[in-house]
Amino acid sequence: MTITELAPPVGEPLTLAETKAHLRVETDADDTMIAELIRTVREHLERQTGLALLARTFRLYLDNWPSSRVIQIGRGPVQTIEAVTLYDAAGMPQEIDTSGFVLDGQARPARLVLPQQPVPGQVINGIEIDFSAGFGATGTDVPDTLKRAMLLHAALLYEFRGAVSTNDQPAAVPAGYDRLIVPFCRRGL
Repeated sequence: MTITELAPPVGEPLTLAETKAHLRVETDADDTMIAELIRTVREHLERQTGLALLARTFRLYLDNWPSSRVIQIGRGPVQTIEAVTLYDAAGMPQEIDTSGFVLDGQARPARLVLPQQPVPGQVINGIEIDFSAGFGATGTDVPDTLKRAMLLHAALLYEFRGAVSTNDQPAAVPAGYDRLIVPFCRRGL
């Protein structure tokens, strides 16, 4: 199972203004670096939790349908299923009718059951599921706990901005960060 992002988020969950206020930065000299740190802490948090903070479109690739008929989607919260495409042996795409599908987009991982699951002819990545995931279109839709974790993380990275380049971030996470994000993390048994 592979998931790719089809379009990046339109913005970031944290604004430059709220991040600068948290950092107590009053000049514009570091705006570019702070914007890069915002993107870095968002990407780190999304990797740690499997969440998409802001709404955007993804594609899930499967080699075959799971034997349980329940398709697990490792990026969430899933809002909608956009399309399901099956590839035949010649590599030709066929749209699958998704009417009657059941989606539990808030589960971790999200779960999808399709009424039809025809056998793909293409051995690798023979199934593509396009879906939209995220809490919403703007940072106001993101849970405050996650925004607080990102602000703490951005503050730590900003503090060490001279020691570690922005390309090598995140160099560390602040104390208390893990406690803030743990309710949102997927745990395996």
